[in-house]
Amino acid sequence: MNFQRYLILKGLLVIFSISAFSVRCLAQDSTKNLTLNEAIEATLASNRNIRLAKMDEKIALANYKKTEAAFLPQVGFSVTGMGTNDPLNAFGYKLEQRSITQNDFVPGLLNHPTGTVDFMTKLEIQQPILNMDMLYMRKAAQIEAEVYQYKTQRTIEYLTFEVQKAFLQLKLANNAVNVLEDALATTNAVYVYTNNHFQQGLIQKSDLLNAQVQLNMVETNLNKAKRNVRDACDYLSLLMGVKSGTLYRIDPAFESIRKINDSVQSIGSKRSDFMAIQKAIDASYMMIRSSQMSFLPRLNAFGNYQYNDSRLTGFGANSYLVGVQLSWDIFKGNKTKNTITIQKLERDKLGEQLALQREQSQLEFNKAINDLSDASFEIKQHKAAIEQADESLRILQNRYQQGLINTTDVLMAQSQLLQQKFALAQANFTMNLTRFYLQFLTATTNK
Repeated sequence: MNFQRYLILKGLLVIFSISAFSVRCLAQDSTKNLTLNEAIEATLASNRNIRLAKMDEKIALANYKKTEAAFLPQVGFSVTGMGTNDPLNAFGYKLEQRSITQNDFVPGLLNHPTGTVDFMTKLEIQQPILNMDMLYMRKAAQIEAEVYQYKTQRTIEYLTFEVQKAFLQLKLANNAVNVLEDALATTNAVYVYTNNHFQQGLIQKSDLLNAQVQLNMVETNLNKAKRNVRDACDYLSLLMGVKSGTLYRIDPAFESIRKINDSVQSIGSKRSDFMAIQKAIDASYMMIRSSQMSFLPRLNAFGNYQYNDSRLTGFGANSYLVGVQLSWDIFKGNKTKNTITIQKLERDKLGEQLALQREQSQLEFNKAINDLSDASFEIKQHKAAIEQADESLRILQNRYQQGLINTTDVLMAQSQLLQQKFALAQANFTMNLTRFYLQFLTATTNK
């Protein structure tokens, strides 16, 4: 039988067996078609990191609303019951109850009163009028809420990149399975052919052992590749916020990745993580101003309306009190001064962090551009190498059929072809991932 026809028939048989085995394995797990856009949409809708980021955003917004106390009145209601035989307080209770009689001025009763009870029902109101420190603190809280909005945006951008990377990893794992299944079919055919010739005494046992080693190695690598497919699917499930165990089918021809704009040569200042730090710096300025304004006087109004009676349910006497208070903290032992110093240092630290992050991002951008160029060159090289290795394997198979070379030469040629196919898949993965990473690095916000 012609050797090449023999390899084709054996290869088809092995591929059919592998496919049947794969169908049985897949039947144990649910399978689902998945596109990149569907994966991204599911992640943005259900990922817990985004939920946490949005919770932080709501907390910051609630902290901002809490500063409405700088304008709104504070109202309190209380009911207080007291009893005493202290001369001054006992007389004061009766005076507040407006129950003083002539007998209450008897010296003996004034000096030694009986137990006197007073129930006071009070409604209190405090109205801020002018507190400059609280006004700037409110502005700082408002800017802080914007900080968390930018953090949420950057979390969304990062998780989008993670889904893109996981999608490419799944594609790479699928490519590895396909390459190894083809290699297993060829290797198995070579092993069967070698074993038949060994049984006929036409080749040495070392050739048979080499074929067996090659077959075992390909089977082992194929098993690892299938496990990598499952791991990649589980990671996608984790990102999308669904249970693991689903095997995702993606389009084998998936290559539609938008190229980076060639005119982009640097990282923009409008990136969401940069904006988050810049807003934090702006908030620091407001907090510094708030501390500086605390040196100024505060103006607030207050008032209360109360009932006093010797009975809990009584409303025998009522009174009111209103007033305006001007307070001024003249000296706090340099506490405010040192607080301002600390705030300025924290603001300067944020400025240094922003500059450092921009420099690091620009460095990563430049490296990614170089990686993209290298990956493009490697793809061309590996494609040419695959053509050469494929032709070399074909020639060696013909010579092996004629008995001019041994099995080791064929197996080495096959390994070389397999290696180049893996290298091409890895180079494609690197190029596509780098493009996604460049999109992540150059993302800007419209806020």
